[in-house]
Amino acid sequence: MKAFLLVLFCIILQYPLSAQETLVFEAGQEGHAIYRIPAIISLPNGDLMAFAEGRVNGSDDFGDVNLVMKKSHDGGHTWSPLQTLVDYDSLQAGNPAPVVDLLDPDYPEGVIFLFYNTGNNHEYDVRIKKGVREVWLIKSYDLGRTWTEPQNITAQVHRPNFPEFNPDYQFAEDWRHYANTPGHAFQFQNGPHKGRIYVAANHSSGGPKEDWSDYQAHGFYTDDRGENFGVSESLEFGGSNESIAAELTGGRMILSSRNQKGDIRQRILAFSSDGGETWDEQYFEEQLPDPVCQASILDLGEKEGKTILAHSNAADEKDRNYLTVKISYDEGKTWDHVIPVDFTSNPTKLPWTAYSDLVKLDENTLGILYERDNYRQIVFKPIRWRN
Repeated sequence: MKAFLLVLFCIILQYPLSAQETLVFEAGQEGHAIYRIPAIISLPNGDLMAFAEGRVNGSDDFGDVNLVMKKSHDGGHTWSPLQTLVDYDSLQAGNPAPVVDLLDPDYPEGVIFLFYNTGNNHEYDVRIKKGVREVWLIKSYDLGRTWTEPQNITAQVHRPNFPEFNPDYQFAEDWRHYANTPGHAFQFQNGPHKGRIYVAANHSSGGPKEDWSDYQAHGFYTDDRGENFGVSESLEFGGSNESIAAELTGGRMILSSRNQKGDIRQRILAFSSDGGETWDEQYFEEQLPDPVCQASILDLGEKEGKTILAHSNAADEKDRNYLTVKISYDEGKTWDHVIPVDFTSNPTKLPWTAYSDLVKLDENTLGILYERDNYRQIVFKPIRWRN
């Protein structure tokens, strides 16, 4: 532990953090007992949009959960009052996966796509076929001032076998639990798949298994702005679930997944050369330790023809702690540039940092929106990753 803290101290000296930090969502405020599952995007006009699940009654994943949003016009210094985007009565609406379509010639200011999930029972009950998770899409053509009516895309991106609930849900794959990301989706900006919108996701299939191996990560995508969707092949690792993805050069893509089994406390990385339809390579990355939690990944641009990536997660193998950003200059093969974000060295303290999402602020600065203080806060912090 002392050696680890010494390394972190040295890193802090090398990468000084910005003193600015703003509280975006706080437990017990603005109509919700707890806020969880952060996601963030930047808009072409410079605004930031922060999304979360507003859990009305408590911290449970299932229950009266609303999809909420706040906006910042000043780079994250201040945030608007809370806006509820989706209220699914007393049921669950969450897992926001936002992305901006920057390539629609009819809307040069950008079109916001917001994918989300609804559910009518607890996770285990859905896994034993006593409930359904669905996938929805809303859009904004005016930078988030107004939103379209929700579009149910479940039959295109999910594979449930539950005709009693919906006659269209008759898939032999028998996917049951389902979740987007968590975190942002992304759009290919270059290469043969330019314009493609890609959402990392995961599902369980068949009955539940004690080791969580009924879960597998996958992704879904659209090449025609949401008219039609395709679904990728699933990762080969049983237990891969919460995932997030980023573009690489030449139409390639990287996916970072959580290992729900917990037998190996590392992120699972997968690489695709066909825009995320199939996977060329997938493995556990020992440079990205993980305590069975969520992570975020972000394309920061290119250097010498290779994509620079940022990856954030709680980097302690045992507890949700040591929130860290790591930078890769070789498209995800090495992660030796480490920037601490927020952590506690007290092993008796409640879990400190958990889910996070990354956004690019400028060429030298990224922003991170993350859960803190045993899920009582979601805070935003800018980080200079390059001096």
